[in-house]
Amino acid sequence: MMGSPGCNSTRELAGRVLTVGLPGPRLDRATRRELVRLAPGGILLFRRNIEDAAQLTHLSAALHALPARPLIGIDHEGGRVLRLATPFTQFPPAADVGRLGVRIAHAVGRAMGVELASLGIDINYAPILDVPRPGASDAIGDRAFATAPHRAAALAVAFLRGLQRGGVLPCGKHFPGHGGAEADSHLSLPVVRRSRLALARTELVPFRAAIAAAVPMLMTAHVRYPGLDARRCATLSPTILRRLLRDTLHFTGVVVSDDLAMRAISDRLTAPSAGAAALAAGVDWLLVCHDLGVARRVADRLVDAAQRSARAAARLLDAARRIRQLPRRAEDRPSRLPLPVAAHLALAERIYRVAAAARTC
Repeated sequence: MMGSPGCNSTRELAGRVLTVGLPGPRLDRATRRELVRLAPGGILLFRRNIEDAAQLTHLSAALHALPARPLIGIDHEGGRVLRLATPFTQFPPAADVGRLGVRIAHAVGRAMGVELASLGIDINYAPILDVPRPGASDAIGDRAFATAPHRAAALAVAFLRGLQRGGVLPCGKHFPGHGGAEADSHLSLPVVRRSRLALARTELVPFRAAIAAAVPMLMTAHVRYPGLDARRCATLSPTILRRLLRDTLHFTGVVVSDDLAMRAISDRLTAPSAGAAALAAGVDWLLVCHDLGVARRVADRLVDAAQRSARAAARLLDAARRIRQLPRRAEDRPSRLPLPVAAHLALAERIYRVAAAARTC
């Protein structure tokens, strides 16, 4: 089944291009009222929203039943980025998965997808497509599959295909590559000082492979690349998002921003200003995940921009259409998966053993 019911107003379109967060593990009356009014196209879950499998399944069902029928996403990469505690399988980081090759990367992606889909989750904000380089910040580090661009590409593509086979949409990140940044964009604005040619030979290799594999979503980096755009970080750069990503690399899927609350953005712009600038630059889906009041102000700014400018109105409509075209899971979702899954535990244990042996050599 494709997309949700059509949006009929600028206000609905502005909600559709937002992904928001929830304050707690339940859809209380006040939060539900705010979500109905805002009508976001997506909801991103964090640890604060998760107690156990039964609670999360119930929350997902309640969120899917909202009039806007938002897609539910989560960051669940493995290693240090795992939102689900035991009895969900605690997979090791991508770097350890990568030691065992593409078949295992696919198996891990499929296992994760099966577990997430059983809870009603639609999107996993993974895999990392970044290529880490020596001397860079550890913001990426072992979250990446490999340090060699083509190997990282093959492993990430195998993983994202596994996620899809398991029943969730993958979102590759962080375009055009966070692996060479010397700072963490959660804390400051990183700069990657690489030439366009050097970026093409390294950072862009996994993104090209993911696009060739029809990855449905890519997330932007709050990183500045003077070799591509001397002034703006990727999230706010039409040069990077339109000329490079759309026109040169021919990506036709949904462009997602990283969270606009990260300090690489928030130290310089308010969330409404950043949201309007990112949408104008070519982002389709804006992550505003830590305050529903801030998300509402972003939506207000998008509405105001669309009412003032035909170009902004057309960009908003285009972004909302791309999001509506994402495939949705069937309404008859599978019964909750019995946890833990023995085969998944065995797979994770095998990877841990190989990684431990490699570290002792």
